[in-house]
Amino acid sequence: MSLQSIFNVAGSALNAQTTRMNTTASNLANAATVGGSDGNAYRAKRAVFKSILDDQLHVTNPNTGGVKVEKLMDDPAPIRKMSEPGNPMADKEGYIYLSNVNEMTEMVEMMSASRSYQNNVEVVNTARQLMMRTIDILKN
Repeated sequence: MSLQSIFNVAGSALNAQTTRMNTTASNLANAATVGGSDGNAYRAKRAVFKSILDDQLHVTNPNTGGVKVEKLMDDPAPIRKMSEPGNPMADKEGYIYLSNVNEMTEMVEMMSASRSYQNNVEVVNTARQLMMRTIDILKN
């Protein structure tokens, strides 16, 4: 694998983890929101990744790869319903609908995405150091 490929793979992973962290931050920001119906309640979002290599198995260049964000999808966890007749957002029966965001799950997602991001930064730094050492060797 060439150094350029290493930078490309790590760069695609950095972009994917950035999307994952942004999605998690959005989920946490909307955790306390309420809706007047099941359809209006905020649903947590999840980033779905796909390997770029899967798309390129028949390409003649074997030094391709990486990851991309395939799509953002709604978390299938159910929306919580709570009786609060005095709330202006309540439906005709007095219910409000809470988001399906679980703060603990989001914090674990954020920590995992952050660690994956840090690991890929280390890959880029190590590849850069190797490239610089190779240049130093070639100079001598």
